[in-house]
Amino acid sequence: MTTTSDHTSITTLRRWLGFGVLVLTVLLIVIDGTVLAMAIPFISQDLGATSTQMLWIGDVYSFVLAGLLVSMGTLGDRVGRKKLLLIGAGFFGAASLLAAYAPTAEMLIVARALLGVAGATLMPSTLSLIRALFPDPLQRRTAIGIWTAATAGGGALGPLVGGVLLEHFWWGSVFLLNIPVVLLLIPAGAALLPEAKNPDPGPWDLPSVGLSMIGMIGVVYTVKEAAANGFHLSVALAAALGITALWLFVRRQQRLPRPLIDIDLFRNRAFSGVIGANMLSVLGMAGLIYFISQYFQLVQGYNPLKAGMAGLPSTIGAIAVSLLAGHLVARTSSRSVLTAGLAIMGVALAPLVLLTPRTPYPVIAACLLLTGVGMAMAFTTANDIVLSSVRKEEAGAAASISETGYELGMALGIATLGSVVMGIYQRFQVPAGTPDDLSATAHDSLAGAVQASQQLPSAQGQELLTAAQDAFTSGLATAAGVGALLLLTAATLAWRLLKSLKTSENDTPATH
Repeated sequence: MTTTSDHTSITTLRRWLGFGVLVLTVLLIVIDGTVLAMAIPFISQDLGATSTQMLWIGDVYSFVLAGLLVSMGTLGDRVGRKKLLLIGAGFFGAASLLAAYAPTAEMLIVARALLGVAGATLMPSTLSLIRALFPDPLQRRTAIGIWTAATAGGGALGPLVGGVLLEHFWWGSVFLLNIPVVLLLIPAGAALLPEAKNPDPGPWDLPSVGLSMIGMIGVVYTVKEAAANGFHLSVALAAALGITALWLFVRRQQRLPRPLIDIDLFRNRAFSGVIGANMLSVLGMAGLIYFISQYFQLVQGYNPLKAGMAGLPSTIGAIAVSLLAGHLVARTSSRSVLTAGLAIMGVALAPLVLLTPRTPYPVIAACLLLTGVGMAMAFTTANDIVLSSVRKEEAGAAASISETGYELGMALGIATLGSVVMGIYQRFQVPAGTPDDLSATAHDSLAGAVQASQQLPSAQGQELLTAAQDAFTSGLATAAGVGALLLLTAATLAWRLLKSLKTSENDTPATH
């Protein structure tokens, strides 16, 4: 005879196994985003990509994600978040195969864009399904902590896995890694995950979908292109198109009887404050995340595996603290933990303003460790606030807005802080007598400078490489300073906007 306790035990086991599928999905997406950083020098050399193409290869994934997350999150609320996740996983595998065997930089950019489309179906589904799996507030907060640890851990695991693969295979292997994960994820998700959707969502308004896509991509393109090449006619047109589309989107949502997204969500100070703080914090971190592996490989001279291991301190800090963030919230408040996490990230980046090619690794490791600690505190608490500030039926839309802020911050950070790094880098002086073609190659990217230095006489080549490494490091140090200021600004914003955060069904009171 089966008892009620047995039923509860089986249900709990199935719930956590299903959550394991969501963690696997997050690892798939995040590793794919960060593993690329290790392969950048190899892709640049093999495909002959320019610095502009390399930036597009790096950030087109995030741009497409930012443009589609809102639409896909609300689609999941309508057709089913489980169904959308499984379809997206299959598409993700197919796009990974295309990326692995891309013969040109242009084709790789297309493949990365398709990966962004697939990723847009996956990220909001994973976070919103946590709400469906764990109605209990304490369990949900624990699950979000593990989800955040997987996100941070995957971010650092990507370079490590990439380093192992690049030691033995060509750069396309970092994309083929996704195939076996997808083949495991689809049947496991079909068997273990519950379906969750809005029982009465209303129609999926296609004009709203189009306006949100055009608006987000237009705005992101404007910032990227203006940062890279200055403000010109195409930038002005993109800005006008993007802003107009977003304005029309908001107007349409206010007039529709069943809007794609409830704009009133942003009247909630907790919700809007967390979204804004998250976007600023990711923007501040993006430069470090994207360029630190290049610093380890091309400045410090680490091989890919050693460079991947060098980033592990942030993973260790994130995993350790993510599991404790819920308890910290219970003993203090969401406002305190979120603000403290953002401030710790800002303080951790500040010493990197003094970064040089000869900075001892323990100094960098300490900064990365503190960054991971702050990231775990901030992102775990932020995601819990977002999910708990909306109705269960709106979990997909809320998760997609949160992920849009994250991806938009990442894309804008790579574009703007990347432009800061490259703007400073490209000012370095090549040795007298350097041929014009090698000078142009060296100024295009640090990987190009390494190649150019190998084609010059030994002393001249070493002089060029040293100048390039000093300039790159100076740019990275400046980007770290800007990032620290953005993170401290995000901490201030979170503290002020969450002042009136009320205790909800899943927010433990600060006093007991």
